[in-house]
Amino acid sequence: MPGTVYRVQPIPPDPAHTVYVDAGSIRIGIEHRLLDDAELSANYEGKDMEEIETAVAGQNIEDNGVSLHVVGADDDHEYLRFDMFEREPHYHYIEKSGERQTILDFDRVAHGEMLPWALNQLRTRLPQMLRRAGGEDLIGKLDPGKVEASLAEVERLAVEAEAELTSAKRGERS
Repeated sequence: MPGTVYRVQPIPPDPAHTVYVDAGSIRIGIEHRLLDDAELSANYEGKDMEEIETAVAGQNIEDNGVSLHVVGADDDHEYLRFDMFEREPHYHYIEKSGERQTILDFDRVAHGEMLPWALNQLRTRLPQMLRRAGGEDLIGKLDPGKVEASLAEVERLAVEAEAELTSAKRGERS
């Protein structure tokens, strides 16, 4: 299987900065995220932090962008995450067991911009992606009509969050 496997769980969504859209048996959260060394230190310690430090190999971490969080409506577990970061966009399969997650780099050259790609995956590959993340019990409960109906709102909120990020950066440069 491609990707990098971690035994640590991802940094959870920040409830103050995440808006959820109901899609039946799943909810999709939209969040503008900042990932930097301070955020890593605030969320990991001990062996978990050692694993992160080994993975980043002394690099200074600083990236941001919009994230989509695919969460089970009944169990509140995040199964999938699409981090549409500026520098290193990627996506996660987050196993329900809590024992590991797999992160895959996103290739903009091959796939274009990540938001349209991520929305297309949610439309056409959601059952397969949930299966890989250990969400088999959700697959039979998916209502494709509800998922599709939610994606217009997810896209609107994600584009709005991207625009806010762009506007904030322009303000920093002034």
